[in-house]
Amino acid sequence: MSTLVAEREPAQRGRRAEQALKVCDCDIHPSMHRPDEVYAFLAQRWQDHAKTYGGLYRQAFSDTLSHPRINEAASRRDSWPAGGGQPGSSLDLMRAQLLDAFNVEHGMLMPLNRGPGNQRNLEYGAALCSAINEWQVAKWLDAEPRLHGSILVPQEDAQLAVAEIERRVGNPRYVQIMMPPHTVEPLGRRRYWPIYQAAVDHNLPIALHVGGIGGHPHTNTGVGSYYIEDQHSNVQGMTALITSLVIEGVFERFPTLRVVLVEGGIAWAPALAWRLDKHWKRMKSEAPHLKLLPSQYMRRNIWFTTQPIDEPQNPADLAEVFETVGCDRIMFSTDYPHWDMDDPRYVMSRLNLAPEKMRAILFENARAFYGFD
Repeated sequence: MSTLVAEREPAQRGRRAEQALKVCDCDIHPSMHRPDEVYAFLAQRWQDHAKTYGGLYRQAFSDTLSHPRINEAASRRDSWPAGGGQPGSSLDLMRAQLLDAFNVEHGMLMPLNRGPGNQRNLEYGAALCSAINEWQVAKWLDAEPRLHGSILVPQEDAQLAVAEIERRVGNPRYVQIMMPPHTVEPLGRRRYWPIYQAAVDHNLPIALHVGGIGGHPHTNTGVGSYYIEDQHSNVQGMTALITSLVIEGVFERFPTLRVVLVEGGIAWAPALAWRLDKHWKRMKSEAPHLKLLPSQYMRRNIWFTTQPIDEPQNPADLAEVFETVGCDRIMFSTDYPHWDMDDPRYVMSRLNLAPEKMRAILFENARAFYGFD
């Protein structure tokens, strides 16, 4: 559901929200007022590096969003703060348009600033991760108790990633570890296993937000001609990473590891589970380390967020997909302030589910997943 301009004034929406269900929003994108806002949290060496050399991504000449812009800054037209700055950079506006308007009791911050996990210079990427983690606390978490932080890690250097996790776990306001799905190697490979071990040790879930720049085309035949091809490849990327995590044995080695797929869709999941089960039954001698059906690992270890919600012509088809995936494994998200953010009222109107299942999706599942009291 595309939201380009708010449907109602914040006060009007707020009055209606008072009578609505409580919400946990699992995908909120905070932004920096200015690109150099991060410098306050960087050592002088890395400030000089950023000013002199900038970033160096694994995709040549890439310093932009890797998905369709549609709108400037990929955001709602009404999300630009009146006092200047980028959409998502004003806490007051976030409160008015999201937290207060929709009864959001808990919101998970998913910073996309400066692509720290995509940097070729791994030490610079680690410094950016650390700086953005501190920025979350200073600008957002200390000022708004409803918001919760994500620990960004430089996933291509597991030692540096684990060190960053250990540096942050003492602060309970961080509720998950955030990694990009598009990585140098498939995420099931053992180079990433120390990160999963740290997640299990500290009882933190892994959040895989769609995107990232791993240096590879998003399709198996190269880069497409149109944005719509690139956007659709996000689904292909999610199916590939789940296949990797399951078949490489991550969930067998770490049975309590919890992974949430953010902004990657849901409707593809049943078909992937069916296909993996079929192939595993025929070729399970190749992967004797798997003790369960692939679909059983998916059902045990994987959660999904709603946005971008699939919109079939018959809403009953979407409800059937949710039931097949498991309504206890789906958590609501808006993607605020992006242009295609989802309004919880719209999501509720599209789903023909029992009230208790809607409450679970909007609030209860995330509360249990993150351990909110």
